Amino acid sequence: MGDLISNLSLGFGVVFQFVPVDVPGIGVVPLPMNIFLCFVGCLVGTLIGVLPGVGPVASIAMLLPITFKFDPVGALIMLAGIYYGAQYGGSTTAILVNIPGEATSVVTTLDGHQMARRGRAGVALGIAAIGSFFAGCVATVFIAALGAPLTKLALIFGPAEYFSLMVMGLVFAVVLARGSILRAGAMIFFGILLSTVGTDLETGQERMTFGMQFLSDGIDFAVLAMGLFGIAEILRNLDHTEVRDVVKQAIGRLLPGWQDFKDSALPILRGTFIGGTLGILPGNGAVLGPFASYTVEKKLAKDPRRFGQGAIEGVAGPESANNAGAQTSFIPLLTLGIPPNAVMALMVGAMTIHGIVPGPQVMTKNANLFWGMIASMWVGNLMLLVINLPMIGVWVRLLKVPYRLMFPAILMFCCIGIYSINSLPTDVFFIAMFGLIGYALIKFGFEPAPLLLGFVLGKLMEENLRRALIISRGDMMTFVERPVSAGLLAVAIALLAIALLPSIRKGRDEVFVE
Repeated sequence: MGDLISNLSLGFGVVFQFVPVDVPGIGVVPLPMNIFLCFVGCLVGTLIGVLPGVGPVASIAMLLPITFKFDPVGALIMLAGIYYGAQYGGSTTAILVNIPGEATSVVTTLDGHQMARRGRAGVALGIAAIGSFFAGCVATVFIAALGAPLTKLALIFGPAEYFSLMVMGLVFAVVLARGSILRAGAMIFFGILLSTVGTDLETGQERMTFGMQFLSDGIDFAVLAMGLFGIAEILRNLDHTEVRDVVKQAIGRLLPGWQDFKDSALPILRGTFIGGTLGILPGNGAVLGPFASYTVEKKLAKDPRRFGQGAIEGVAGPESANNAGAQTSFIPLLTLGIPPNAVMALMVGAMTIHGIVPGPQVMTKNANLFWGMIASMWVGNLMLLVINLPMIGVWVRLLKVPYRLMFPAILMFCCIGIYSINSLPTDVFFIAMFGLIGYALIKFGFEPAPLLLGFVLGKLMEENLRRALIISRGDMMTFVERPVSAGLLAVAIALLAIALLPSIRKGRDEVFVE
């Protein structure tokens, strides 16, 4: 307990530290840069959550080039703020417009919008913000408590264990991805294949470059992410006419009444637990949290018919679950170096760009980064409460901005951002190409998120596979002879076998459709 308190005090020290910044015309001035970047991240996250069609994956992909100019700690604090800020903002759109601003806000539309139509929009927004704040704070305590034990456990892992852990992570990603298991598996393998493009570090030979010199260093992570999610998302949104039915009724008071608090208390607690637990799972764990929470609340309700008609429990539980899941998805990233979803894959890319190797050594070698990020989540959750409730009028006005006026600015920002990294015109061409590929994949029912996970983990898997085989002198049995490695592979095989059973597969498809 003493270690935890001292580590958290280190984290808060990092968040509130003053950094000397050269201000033009004034000179070097000490400024609280990490607090400022945390605020910017939360504000941008709320903005992209509020605006339908611009998700956190696309936004973080677009903002990656900007982070090159910042200190690694500040850059990652800002990107984390964007992610959990988007969960807050997504509920505003779901309640007021009946359009989920973020994937995890889909469930909130069911009862949140019905509450708004009955003149209780303010109460729905208030309980969503309070539930999200509580869940975010509890999940951050959970991360802080689990961080040290998991890191110690991860330090005993060798190359064989890491390879098996990544195989298990990818199997989870396949099983929990929306749509066909075969399609999700194909996306994973396509991502791994793309990760092998470039120069082989062992032999120095070029692989799959087709004689193109600019591919000798491999495909740039920022280029792939921005193309697949930034450009493809723009094309997808332009493909259909969006009708925004902003509620005409007055928003009303934001503070819920005593009965509302009484009805929401247990759903918030249950949602926090469900979302926090599922958020750790690789794949779509954080996205499944709100759906699972809503199902549980409906089953426990005395009158399930109230759900879909404006039940406050249908807002409180899922909103708590989506924020808890967003926070706990950082656990596998910070302790094991394994990204559980596409946003965390982008965080791995950001860490790699800044020269930080994701994994258990982050806690020992970059303690400032580890504990600074955890402390910033508390500060960020408090900021989000202030950003969301008093500024609700601003967000309502933004909802009325048509998408046709937004997309040219987003497109221009993508091109300038990607060109600023390496000053290569080919990078701009590549984001256009990957954008078209991403759009085609979406149209044919493929989900691009597993592709990004495969790309990020592909390089790490190859590296650990080779190390394990060098240590064992080419003996493949090393992956089975080591107990931890064998256990992880057994879990992966069992999970895949169960998911492929006809009855389970049918039930899984029904759950995702529902």
